[in-house]
Amino acid sequence: MAKFDVTKHELVPKHSKLTEKERKELFEKYAIDMPNLPRIYKSDPAILALDVKEGDIVKISRKSPTAGETVFYRRVVG
Repeated sequence: MAKFDVTKHELVPKHSKLTEKERKELFEKYAIDMPNLPRIYKSDPAILALDVKEGDIVKISRKSPTAGETVFYRRVVG
């Protein structure tokens, strides 16, 4: 039986792993630390293909009818 790839579904927003540079810029821009970010489990089906580990940060880009695009950040936990 073939597995269903949830990342291809139209309702699943784009997920991407931040680089170290992007991570540093995020913390500086918003003056936050890792505990201030909401969590996402590394077993979440939307990020399984990203090869993330605990402590990584995932950027989620959602399409918005009013704002065009909204961006959210999550820290990966076990």
